[in-house]
Amino acid sequence: MARLALILAFVSLSACNTLLPRTTQEDPARVQPETAVSGTRSVADADHPAVLWPAMRAERESQADHQPTEPPPPEDLWERIRAGFALADVDHPRIRTQFDWYARHPAYMARVAERARPYLYHIVDMMEEHGLPTEIALLPIVESAFQPFAYSHGRAAGIWQFIPATGRRYGLKQNWWYDGRRDVLASTRAAIELLDNLHREFHGDWLLALAAYNSGSGTVRRAVRNNRRRGRPTDFWHLKLPPETRAYVPKLLALKKLIASPEAYGIELPAIPNEPYLAEVHLDGQIDLARAAELADIPLDELYRLNPGFNRWATDPDGPHILLIPRSKVDTFHAGLQKLPPGQRISWIRYRIRPGDTLSTIAVRHNVSIATLKRVNHLRGTRLRAGHSLMIPVASRSPRDYRLSADQRTRRLQNTPRKGTKVVYIVRPGDTFWDLSRKHGVSVRALAKWNGMAPRDPLKPGQKLVIWSRRGNAKVVYQTVDYTPPPSRRITKRIGYRVRKGDSLARISRKFRVSISQLRRWNNLPKGKYLQPGQRLTVYVDVTAQSS
Repeated sequence: MARLALILAFVSLSACNTLLPRTTQEDPARVQPETAVSGTRSVADADHPAVLWPAMRAERESQADHQPTEPPPPEDLWERIRAGFALADVDHPRIRTQFDWYARHPAYMARVAERARPYLYHIVDMMEEHGLPTEIALLPIVESAFQPFAYSHGRAAGIWQFIPATGRRYGLKQNWWYDGRRDVLASTRAAIELLDNLHREFHGDWLLALAAYNSGSGTVRRAVRNNRRRGRPTDFWHLKLPPETRAYVPKLLALKKLIASPEAYGIELPAIPNEPYLAEVHLDGQIDLARAAELADIPLDELYRLNPGFNRWATDPDGPHILLIPRSKVDTFHAGLQKLPPGQRISWIRYRIRPGDTLSTIAVRHNVSIATLKRVNHLRGTRLRAGHSLMIPVASRSPRDYRLSADQRTRRLQNTPRKGTKVVYIVRPGDTFWDLSRKHGVSVRALAKWNGMAPRDPLKPGQKLVIWSRRGNAKVVYQTVDYTPPPSRRITKRIGYRVRKGDSLARISRKFRVSISQLRRWNNLPKGKYLQPGQRLTVYVDVTAQSS
């Protein structure tokens, strides 16, 4: 009987071992070290998990100590860029042509690198974040030589050279105050999105995607279709593309080759630390850029170069309310901003409307947009009443201090001496670049460039152009708001006006959009003298003002 009990007990234990989950038997992590699962091992056994675990852990830690650790990030940003190169190396005559030019111009490469210094880390960071080859961080060298205020004859702006329509399609705001195509970080995000879309469109071929970035995807698709119909290869090197595009991709590949080993070609690139230079400061409203520069303790010109998207003397009242400033100045900026009451970030004046004033003339005189005047003063239309007042945001400094605003950049460009007779021309309705270029014997592209424009930019009545005329009989025409030169040199049309019954100087000034003081000066009218019906007056009419 006792033997039978022992046999039954043995069978029972065997059955328990058989029914235990296999993971429980084989996985030491599921075993309590204090208890033997099967009852066949003691805690003192040399191969028991309670003994093995500490030894195994010590062995793993010892192996980890001897495994190679990940190298620290490079101190120089150029090294980081080289590490992310992913485009295939190609040897092609077009690449060699471009490479020879870059190699022969080390001073150009040094200038470009210095211009890129504040932005390049952030561009590389975004490229890596989105998985793009880091060669593409060099594309602004091809596009704009890293000049943030670059503007091409094709109406492309900024370091990534977005044209207006493409910029808007990729979320880059463009208005009187702000142009997101020149905002370095905003335009880089847009460029990455565009390039990523093109990369997918051309089935992972980066060279075709880059060509499409330059000339448009439609141009590249047509070239691919043409080659396919003729049984020819459809890679970039065999496509019939515009000359600019045929050189565009080779330029980038030549830059890659040069930057991969600049010392081999006698090029010394300025070292750029592999660390962020800029910080984004978020504000809750508009701020005068001169005040912002003072708060950050940096020159106003530097603030413009870091924030080239802002066209005027202040940030856009409707946003973006973001400034880029050096990281080293962030604490200084915030400390100063806390001490500055919100109402003092922008200066304001109360302007009393005079006879003959229009929203357009007031906006030009005070360097604000018509939309801002209407929004601030809750105006629905454009009609003004003499004697009423407007609140106007104004710059805290002289316009000349905002040297890199759009107006001042254009003014400096227009005042640059060139060959020919200088003509200051006021655009009239119906004027075109073509007509003016024929009249003055100059090219359309040169005429547009002298005025910081592109040939396809629209001309607006009242706009001032500088023309370096090749015609000897050209006459200079002037028009300004703050300064009124002699009528014979300023006004586009002189008319004689016969005073009618009920006329007054105020009524006539409103009719022709001129001031009362101008009417008095042009006709030698002393104050206090009334007009008589039938009296003849001379009025110098700005035709463009009448048409607007």
